Amino acid sequence: MALQRISDLDFKQLISDHDAPYFPSPPHWEDEVLYFMLVDRFSDGQEKDFLDIDGEPVTTGSTLMFTATDAGNAIANADDAAAWRDAGGNFVGGNLRGLASKMGYLHRLGVTAIWLSPVFKQVNADNTYHGYGIQNFFDVDPHFGTRDDLRDMVKTAHENGIRVVLDIILNHTGQVFVYDPDRYDTVDSNGNHFIDPRWDGNPYRVKGFRDATGAPSLPFAAVDTAANSAAFPDAAVWPAEFQDPTNFTQHGHINNFDYFPEFLDGDFFALKDLHHGARVMVNNQDQIDQYIVSPTLVNLCQVYKFWIAFADLDGFRIDTVKHMDPGATRFFAGVIHEFAELLGKENFYLIAEITGGRERAYDTQQVTGVDAVLGLDDVQDKLEYLTKGYRNPADYFDLFRNSLQVRADSHVWFRDKVVTMTDDHDQVRKGNNKGRFCAADRGSDLLIAMLGLNAVTMGIPCIYYGTEQAFDGAGSGDGCDRYIRESMFGGKFGAFRTRGRHFFNEQHPAYVELTRILALREKEPALRRGRQFLREISGDGANFGLPTMLGGKLLSVVPWSRVFVDDELLCAINTDPDNARLAWVTIDNTLHSVGEKMKCLYSSDAAQIGQNVTVEARNGKAVNILVPKGGFVVFN
Repeated sequence: MALQRISDLDFKQLISDHDAPYFPSPPHWEDEVLYFMLVDRFSDGQEKDFLDIDGEPVTTGSTLMFTATDAGNAIANADDAAAWRDAGGNFVGGNLRGLASKMGYLHRLGVTAIWLSPVFKQVNADNTYHGYGIQNFFDVDPHFGTRDDLRDMVKTAHENGIRVVLDIILNHTGQVFVYDPDRYDTVDSNGNHFIDPRWDGNPYRVKGFRDATGAPSLPFAAVDTAANSAAFPDAAVWPAEFQDPTNFTQHGHINNFDYFPEFLDGDFFALKDLHHGARVMVNNQDQIDQYIVSPTLVNLCQVYKFWIAFADLDGFRIDTVKHMDPGATRFFAGVIHEFAELLGKENFYLIAEITGGRERAYDTQQVTGVDAVLGLDDVQDKLEYLTKGYRNPADYFDLFRNSLQVRADSHVWFRDKVVTMTDDHDQVRKGNNKGRFCAADRGSDLLIAMLGLNAVTMGIPCIYYGTEQAFDGAGSGDGCDRYIRESMFGGKFGAFRTRGRHFFNEQHPAYVELTRILALREKEPALRRGRQFLREISGDGANFGLPTMLGGKLLSVVPWSRVFVDDELLCAINTDPDNARLAWVTIDNTLHSVGEKMKCLYSSDAAQIGQNVTVEARNGKAVNILVPKGGFVVFN
């Protein structure tokens, strides 16, 4: 099916050709556990000695499982190290069939929904292995497989109780054309002069669409395939409706990512900004709630409706929503939700990437109708550094019950409106010094605490691939993203500075503990849907207060309760990586009686599970709990 034009789509036929009922949406997305991977970095299907979907050992692959003695095997000398680093900036070989083969690994971990990076066809001449440089919105990049591979992977996921959220791009295409700039003579770090097409509010001339080699040799206009027979599929941009120059703003690249309207209609680095429409103006007054939609946005809606119908997807993660007008996002959300309902997907989830602070994210979510937000700096920062003892717990827990934020007099719970995670593929918050949770500050010794905090506090928890194997990638400077995008299947750019070793180890301590935590989360509704309260602690059982940093560091038990109806589950982490800590912890005064027992349902020290603590009349009601070093516990 070589689709070249949106006008050729027949949705009725596409839907009728689907060979089974479409997979239903979950009733509540806060019940789900997301797992995010870059397709290129996850699996190539060639691993050996991992467990297949049925839990049986696979002995036919060629890539051996990593052992501790393999660490650093790719950087034995300077030349090897350079080759390993260079490999991280290119496609390394992960694909959709490889991902499908790991559904057992994900299901047994407790994952219920995967979020995968964009799989659309990329600009042929660029190494956009991450998937964000689209050249053909209607096809899957050959590095990842085919359209049928995507559909088959989704079917396999559904058969294993796993939904699929696909990362999509509305804001831009790949670098499908090249500017012919006429201003801003600039000198690079090597003293070379070039004309920099940076945003100044005015359009630039365009040399032409890029051909398959990357040269701007094609006219910047609708492609005549009779005259340029090689233009499809690797040149210009497809489907053909996107070849009209009016699809693009053509204002050059963003220099100031916080300046409006530069961040709205400038190019995202070399990626080319799309023109979605314009707000209505009345007497020179901006009518923020009225938006004139462009044909570009209408066509984008058609494209992504196609992928839902064709592949039976369950949600979209929408990239770079900050760089789109809310009117455009609102129109897209309405169209997609309505179409998904037609297919029986009553809760098709739209998760918007809105980098920056909570206020903008909340406002955008409310105005646009997207279902949840992701990328909030304060969530990821506080989740990571609370666990590492560098943030006050109240700063994290207050993110989910801030009445001022929602302009109301009572708390509003964001249990299904925020996706929470620490590691991700961008780490915008860390600038040019990026590192996974385990890369610094005793992260590997505090990993279980962080996983527990993420899994059973409010929001939709998301695991970034490799975190369950304690990946520790880190690096600085230009291109440092690669160091937090290590390959799970090894290849030339494996984690822990390796090559040729895979990491699908279901006996890894972090995998084992996370499996137990997520199983408990699935069993206990309070851990998914309950109200949330940061609890006071005491060392002597008489003087209570919220856990707080002392001298710029927090080495303490950090407890919180999840309360659902009349059921309280008491959870706690220990931010001390060296010592177990004992603390009196306040619990709900009305739900418990003096002398009552609370049982340990989970502990990172397995010997503690099943032990009881006694409720006493202290600060209302309290129990005295022990939390293992760098660990996590749950009592009921």
